[in-house]
Amino acid sequence: MSHAILDLVEQVMSSPWLYVALFALALLDGFFPIVPAETSVITAGVFAASGETNLALVIVVAALGAFAGDHISYLIGNRSAGRLRDKKAFVWARGALAERGGLVLVVARYIPGGRTATTLTMGAVRHPLRSFTFFDAIAAGSWAVYSGLIGFFGGMAFENDPIKGLLLGLGIALSIAAVVEIVRWVRKRRAAIQVSPERLPADTSV
Repeated sequence: MSHAILDLVEQVMSSPWLYVALFALALLDGFFPIVPAETSVITAGVFAASGETNLALVIVVAALGAFAGDHISYLIGNRSAGRLRDKKAFVWARGALAERGGLVLVVARYIPGGRTATTLTMGAVRHPLRSFTFFDAIAAGSWAVYSGLIGFFGGMAFENDPIKGLLLGLGIALSIAAVVEIVRWVRKRRAAIQVSPERLPADTSV
């Protein structure tokens, strides 16, 4: 069974349509976050270690797709501002944007669901498109490099067993995502404690 799956994956990786598919998945992931874009880029990176795919092309195509998808999400947010204002993710992204500016877009690309909430929010609050484009180029490019290299190094570690290389790459990506979420949760807790009202001293008057 595993050999059949591996053969199928290898056929996909050797197809000239692979790069079109990677672009499309990265684009869709910008506004439809359940699309497995990151997994696809990591998988292509794994097979780049054995020469089945071109790592540089994988990274460039994934970055361009993510960049285009984020801009579509920005436009959706721009047109749907009224319906988004009360959404929990929108409120979080708006607060983060007010605190960190366009840099939050780079950070949010590594937070599951955060990238879409942030791009939609930046469109809804009419964040300057020029600034959005600048920070999104950094976000999409760094994400593509990160995903491609994780897969590539996983593939190099298990050159004769790409399935193990893929599992290693996905494990690293999930671990990094978990660390980001934990750090974000801890910072949120600390901020909540700091802004909580001090307890009033007991009245000792007689």
